[in-house]
Amino acid sequence: MSKQVEIFTDGSCLGNPGPGGYGVLLRYQQHEKTLSEGFYRTTNNRMELMAAIIGLETLTRPCKIILTTDSQYVRQGITQWIHNWKKRGWRKADKSPVSNVDLWQRLDQAISRHDIDWLWVKGHSGHNENEHCDELARAAANSPTETDTGYLENRD
Repeated sequence: MSKQVEIFTDGSCLGNPGPGGYGVLLRYQQHEKTLSEGFYRTTNNRMELMAAIIGLETLTRPCKIILTTDSQYVRQGITQWIHNWKKRGWRKADKSPVSNVDLWQRLDQAISRHDIDWLWVKGHSGHNENEHCDELARAAANSPTETDTGYLENRD
């Protein structure tokens, strides 16, 4: 039987682009773990993607996951848009390249071994776990330590 895990994610960017960070809360039964990291120059969408990626990559075995995000970009991208992007060689319907393709490909790989329900919550609406992830992401954005090389290589 797969472990049932809850993952809550949020990304933040101080300016867009600008310094950014992500926050993740993982919950398995009564155990919780938080993760966060800040980047010198990135975008809000990249940080939303990174939060989901890091949350999933942290798990060491296949799990049944409920992943909650306040990003429609992430939720719709992974549940609706990605299939056609892949069919078109990571291009959108207008034939332009998919933004943040490095992270979408990484997320696509990260989901492959899990059974995931993707939930959306409205940001800044009092959802406790989302608010906690937002605090983690903003704190990380205010104290960046990493370079988002994917952003530097693939400016949107």
